[in-house]
Amino acid sequence: MQKRSLSSIMWTCIAVVLLWGRLGGCTEKASTSAPMEHTAADFNDKLHSGKTMFIYFEQRVSSTISLFLAELEQSADALQHYGVLVGKVNCNKEPVREYCSEEKALNTAFLFRGGKEFLGFNLDTVFDVNSIVSEVLFAILREEIKYVHTETDLLAMEKAARGKKDIALGYVSSLGTQEHRSMMETAYVYGSKYQFILITGGPVLNHLGVDETSRSSQVWFLHCRAHGGSMTSEHCPSTRMSKPLSTLSLHSFLQLMEAPLVSEVYDDPSSVQPPQFPYQDTPQVFLFSRPAFKQEDLDTATALAWRLRGLALLVLVHRQSPAVKTPDEYNAAYRLPEKGSEVKYLHSNSTDELLELFANEEEEEEEDEGSEEEAEDEDLDSKLHMLDDEIAESVFENRLNLPDADSLAQLTSDNFHATVAESSLTVALFYLPWEAVSKTFLSSFIDVAERLEESEVQMSVVDCAEWTDLCAAESGGSPTIPFQPVTVFPTVLLLRPEESAQRYGGMLGTEALHRFIMLSQPASPALLSTQEEVTSFLQEVPHPGLAGYKLHRALGLFKTQADAAVRPFTEAAKSLRGEALTGLLTDGLAQKWAAEHNVDLPAVLVFPSWGARTRASPLPASTSAEELLSHISTALLHPLPELTVENLPSFLSLGKGLLLLFVGEEEDEIGRRQNQALLEEMSGVVELGGERMERYLVCWIHLGRTPAGMSVLGSYLGSMPPLPALVLTHLPSGSEIYQFSPNTPITASSVLQWVQRVEDGAESAAGTLGGDSWPPAAEFFDFLKIMDMQEPGFSRQQTPEAEVEEGVALEKAGGESSSSFPAHDKQPHTEL
Repeated sequence: MQKRSLSSIMWTCIAVVLLWGRLGGCTEKASTSAPMEHTAADFNDKLHSGKTMFIYFEQRVSSTISLFLAELEQSADALQHYGVLVGKVNCNKEPVREYCSEEKALNTAFLFRGGKEFLGFNLDTVFDVNSIVSEVLFAILREEIKYVHTETDLLAMEKAARGKKDIALGYVSSLGTQEHRSMMETAYVYGSKYQFILITGGPVLNHLGVDETSRSSQVWFLHCRAHGGSMTSEHCPSTRMSKPLSTLSLHSFLQLMEAPLVSEVYDDPSSVQPPQFPYQDTPQVFLFSRPAFKQEDLDTATALAWRLRGLALLVLVHRQSPAVKTPDEYNAAYRLPEKGSEVKYLHSNSTDELLELFANEEEEEEEDEGSEEEAEDEDLDSKLHMLDDEIAESVFENRLNLPDADSLAQLTSDNFHATVAESSLTVALFYLPWEAVSKTFLSSFIDVAERLEESEVQMSVVDCAEWTDLCAAESGGSPTIPFQPVTVFPTVLLLRPEESAQRYGGMLGTEALHRFIMLSQPASPALLSTQEEVTSFLQEVPHPGLAGYKLHRALGLFKTQADAAVRPFTEAAKSLRGEALTGLLTDGLAQKWAAEHNVDLPAVLVFPSWGARTRASPLPASTSAEELLSHISTALLHPLPELTVENLPSFLSLGKGLLLLFVGEEEDEIGRRQNQALLEEMSGVVELGGERMERYLVCWIHLGRTPAGMSVLGSYLGSMPPLPALVLTHLPSGSEIYQFSPNTPITASSVLQWVQRVEDGAESAAGTLGGDSWPPAAEFFDFLKIMDMQEPGFSRQQTPEAEVEEGVALEKAGGESSSSFPAHDKQPHTEL
């Protein structure tokens, strides 16, 4: 179904909208959603494209219709995140024969899916934003959300789910309410993980212990997946959500249901960490296990844990451990989230006492829910949720398995110069031991060190928390430190005796760093004197570790070694270490190669990894190393590059606008040919556009190989358009995003005409990039500001969002370090 693919693709952006009511990296102008009013031609085009649409055909206006249209317009922003286009067709201007001529359409709004009418809604049932969103999503999900009326219906659903899925069972007193909308929005996101069931009344409520006259919505979680064949009751064990039903509370409740039933520890409760995200607002209950009654105490803890499910997390403390210092007079303890790390100890005569303690605590919270103080606490809690980024969470989850930097050579202020002088290449990681990205990347750095264990490369680390003078490049009277102060963490520098340091600016992952180091080892440039050496340079890899990699090469041709152009070429070659292989050829052999490629000496031949060996690009040798380096880098660029998570930052650093084509995954040979034809047309855009297109980077994304591009495309335009999709974005002149008409065939000439209209201001923007600022979610978490206030003289750098992303070399997109990522390129949509 279309819904399921959108759910998995766009969750990263949608979840923030649903749960916290704000969208960081997917912002766009209020006008960027599709226009409310559509022409008959627009309607038919979108209908035939298979797009999901919720449309009202306006024939005449009354006060009731006017109120509905106002609510319909407000619902457009909410439904666009689910790929639903909302709008109206004015039958008085352009009638649609099938709907504008029928009386029943006066009071009916229609849902279209897959190119045909899917369902009609009487306006009495879609009267406001909540009812419109809930009813439309309910219709889309009606094959997946089950509806039960009796206990027999529910029991049949439970039996079908046993051993397969857990069930989220929701009761709403009526459809079209805020609670109904919360259920539908959550089901849209979690529908593939849980079986959602909806109840609006009936005998099943008696089984659940709910008065049929109750208007209070409730949710139960039925634990069916882990109780396939070992259940003593016909029904799955259930946990009731104690908080009022909302999208945020339901999301938090489902996360809490994934927590371990009983956690066993061998430390004193005071040494056990408070619950971490996403359970940081949940109390902890500690029971003590006696060595002689280990199994009995575990059974007691398990039974209590089931009764406390959704109220508190249960931890079983084994007294057999010498680390447990709690006196024997206490058999239980608890920690409340608002009390920080404080643990209270008690002697409980029964588990009912503990259950009553937290049941009363929950009731008190519900009674105070409307108070201003609790509203502030909830606001703070929501901020705390947002502050836990994926890197910090990964560090915590793997805290017991994090590597230790002690296995690597330690560079200090005392041994730095001696250590660097001992090896032809020293790779140094400058890090902070408490910083999340540093901790995460340290594992990759150690992996690279193990791969290079038999090589001559010296892998080392610098703890900048301890050796602040070294990281600040303070020599203290000794030989000059060969690098600028390190202000970005983590930072990798390649150090060679008697040379300035080379900064690594790629992704902070094992493969990228290993490739860069391997490419940095050969001489740059390599001095070539025979035809065999030239052939080997162009066709062979310099090291087995580079086998399988496509490598760029640049060959400098000079009359003699004394040629004035040799010096700038040598400097440029050093700057290209890690990115390309460089060679230097002189005398008669250089003249022979120059004649074969029809160039005059001195010259540089560039052999990109993506091109045929015989299609070298001759470049005039320059007297400036910077200019020559710029020429070589430009020649190495693919004329129509495929954007990936790995190479995106380097392309954005060019500062060009992106003319970006999104293509889907090919299902067969016909699809492959269609995509190939599109790429040929885009190549034609580059060729026909000539100098005019040099201000743009014409590129493409294959959504099968780079699925992250789906969420980017969806956030650009507000919903997923039909593929292929062509957009113009990241323009130096502004943050607007333009979309090439989906109804116009993508040809070189039509694209060039469209680009011209954009430049002339004749095209309307389809969206806009968000702002560059990523401030802390709460003022008291602005640690950099606090550091400045406490230590004004301390040198630090403002960490851009690209720094955080590149640390996730784990499974997400990265970015280059701030030293090589221009500030004007840092847009929220660059994270892929």
